Amino acid sequence: MTDGARAATTPGRTPHEAATHCPYCALQCGMLLSERDGRIEVLPRDFPTNRGGLCQKGWTAAELLDHPERLTTPLLRGPDGRLAPATWAEAYARIVTGIRDTQAAHGRDAVAIFGGGGLTNEKAYALGRFARVALRTRMIDYNGRFCMSSAAAAGMRAFGIDRGLPFPLSDLGRADTLLLVGANPAETMPPLARYLTEQRERGGRLIVVDPRVTATARLADLHLQPLPGTDLAVANALLHVALTEGWVDREYVTARTEGFDAVRRIAAGWWPARAERLSGVPVADLEEAARALGTARTAIILTARGAEQHAKGVDTVSAFVNLALALGLPGRPGSGYGCLTGQGNGQGGREHGQKADQLPGYRRIDDPAAREHVAAVWGVHPDDLPGPGVSAYELLDLLGTPSGPKTLLVFGSNPVVSAPRAARVERRLRDLDLLVVADFLLSETAAIADVVLPTAQWAEEDGTMTNLEGRVLRRRALREPPPGVRTDLRILADLTTALAAPATSPTPAASSAPAAPVAPAAEVVAGDPSYRFLPSRGPLQPPDAVVDDVAAPDAVVDDVAVDDADPRVVFAELRRASAGGAADYAGVTWERIDAADGVFWPCPDTDGPDTPRLFAERFATPSGRARFHPVEHRPAAEEVCAEYPLYLTTGRVLAQYQSGTQTRRVGALRRAAPEPFVELHPDLAARLGVEEGEEVRVTSRRGEMRAPARITATIRPDTLFAPFHWGGAGRVNSVTNDALDPVSRMPEFKVCAVRVEKVTP
Repeated sequence: MTDGARAATTPGRTPHEAATHCPYCALQCGMLLSERDGRIEVLPRDFPTNRGGLCQKGWTAAELLDHPERLTTPLLRGPDGRLAPATWAEAYARIVTGIRDTQAAHGRDAVAIFGGGGLTNEKAYALGRFARVALRTRMIDYNGRFCMSSAAAAGMRAFGIDRGLPFPLSDLGRADTLLLVGANPAETMPPLARYLTEQRERGGRLIVVDPRVTATARLADLHLQPLPGTDLAVANALLHVALTEGWVDREYVTARTEGFDAVRRIAAGWWPARAERLSGVPVADLEEAARALGTARTAIILTARGAEQHAKGVDTVSAFVNLALALGLPGRPGSGYGCLTGQGNGQGGREHGQKADQLPGYRRIDDPAAREHVAAVWGVHPDDLPGPGVSAYELLDLLGTPSGPKTLLVFGSNPVVSAPRAARVERRLRDLDLLVVADFLLSETAAIADVVLPTAQWAEEDGTMTNLEGRVLRRRALREPPPGVRTDLRILADLTTALAAPATSPTPAASSAPAAPVAPAAEVVAGDPSYRFLPSRGPLQPPDAVVDDVAAPDAVVDDVAVDDADPRVVFAELRRASAGGAADYAGVTWERIDAADGVFWPCPDTDGPDTPRLFAERFATPSGRARFHPVEHRPAAEEVCAEYPLYLTTGRVLAQYQSGTQTRRVGALRRAAPEPFVELHPDLAARLGVEEGEEVRVTSRRGEMRAPARITATIRPDTLFAPFHWGGAGRVNSVTNDALDPVSRMPEFKVCAVRVEKVTP
């Protein structure tokens, strides 16, 4: 056994070639990795989602596998305040001792977990299980809360289920009218743009709603350019026009929905002139967009982060869902409502236990039946599972405070750059007694950690991902991790065994109560359910002599860790844990994925069909009907004023991804997008005396960022734009608003009040 994960045995794969998927966005484009003479090359692969195409990020993805900044040994912060190489035994000792000391002094909830939307399904599942069984803490959430939570909440309350696209991606090309709200796929997921081209070549109309003239907006037949934070008013106005012009599908509304009358009454008050005064979108454009949707044979409405990352994001998405339902779109081929998921496993990552309020299979953690089912799979008593925790930003904002967690373990995330009000979050992270980060590069968050664990990359481990269509895919390893590097699954398995927390130990009455004593690994009895991912496979027999290099504070039995670190074993348990849930993977097997280019959930039976298209006959609500939700426009959490007279919005650029930890280290991507910037309209730049490339300072009530000015007429005169891929002085999330949506707990990334000024050298 090597220090890394065992090589997978994928049928048809040689050690020099692997059919896998891009490590970046939720499109999860198929690609082929080929290794020849020590050089890894990315080759095209004909997969249904991308049809052989990749963006610049995908073509260059393999460059990170052997990057000179790759972490290959654990790092510990020493007495001198510096990170220095250490052994795995030393790293585990620091972590286990820190967890035990923290929970003994402050209670189980004083240890927290922060996960990521790029983790495989197996890792997301194992992370949730580790938190609830090994640590028995309720304090777990993940960065997907910053991505999909508003659309997820709106989908659940309207349809009873949350799947980004409830239809195959190919439907986009079949829509006579396609409305994109706050989405810029031409830059964020370029291979998807071919569906937009296909749609327009068929004679379809593309409508884009965005405050900027983005690359996608330039493709559109009609561009609505609203003031940031006014998308909800636009949606209600579109429904108003549909009502007055008679384009509502009354038969569909009567047969398949409920609650329309309350929505109709609100929409009646949103005449286009009222929406124009708020949003700046001309009445004629609102009427033209409504006509294109209302008279189309097939139509699709898609939302993305521009509409969702607001303190009213759930209501905004609900307004567009209301429009789709009124027009009779969901459940019809080539029609419907959908959401463009952002992160690579943004869909699967939220289905299997990383979210504070969920258990695997998209089960609610406060549902007694759900707790009983999952507890049976895990071999613990339902009462021993902790209850709901707090959302991602709330968790980060509690760190290091008297009532908050004192120890945090981070997997697959970089909140120092990606969290709103990031300077405050960074201070909270520095206030912790112990910060542990698992990553393969030294991110800004890892750079301030007490322990850094080097982890495997995407091409060095097997597993599954779930793309934006709800299609479960296979990630296949090309090679094993470098010596000294371990997979996240292996790390979680090792820590589970080292912590040796008996499943029957009492739960403290409150998070501040002392934790029950934990037994050393040597005292683990055969068959103790705390230490196995497969309770049905029978008692584990601790071997007599096979012991890992972890010697302190407890020995880790290597055979146990290997089983729990095997993604195939973990996925088998995930299937059982998800069975009967909304996101049912029980019928999904790796072999079935391989044979069919992926499997769409829900798929409850191995010999039964999967579900590429939802809602054809009924919705996933108790009544089988979709539910309208009346929603009123309300202002942004922070309006402009004399001191902060401009709006700021944020987003992505083509050559960078998320917090930039990976893409900023790829030469071609760095050359294409070398630094942060601030977009200003020429009129605003002239008033400020700012020239192209000169440094400007953007200041909000929470902080400031500095970056070169990019002067362009593609932005509104009252709005600034900055990408969020950089840390340091160019960190735009130092400025963004941490106001939260009351339902999804999504922060208001997409609009805040700022001022801008030229920086004098």
